[in-house]
Amino acid sequence: MSLPLIPLLCAILAGLGALLIVIAGVGILRMPDLPTRMHASSKAATLGTALILLAVGIWFGEAAVLVRTLLIVLFLLVTAPVAAHMIARAGYRGGVPLAEDTALDEYRPTVTRDAAPRD
Repeated sequence: MSLPLIPLLCAILAGLGALLIVIAGVGILRMPDLPTRMHASSKAATLGTALILLAVGIWFGEAAVLVRTLLIVLFLLVTAPVAAHMIARAGYRGGVPLAEDTALDEYRPTVTRDAAPRD
């Protein structure tokens, strides 16, 4: 890749990453219940952060920096969905109500819920 294209590529990656993070923030505000909010935050914010980190790794142009950013992206892609699932499950078990228009509750047969959320 020629050198003048690197700043353009980094700007595009960072811009898309920032846009995805903003979309994740809007999703957190607009979604009706905890599981859908966790879905919005874990998917869009993780991908947005990964794009920004890739832009940083490409910008510096050193192999060591790029390897570190790729390892961080891999770590985020592995841990963020698991963490979001565990937080949503803890909220479900703690009695956080689902949205009124929830059509299917797949946890009901296997997970016990507390009566009301704890203060």
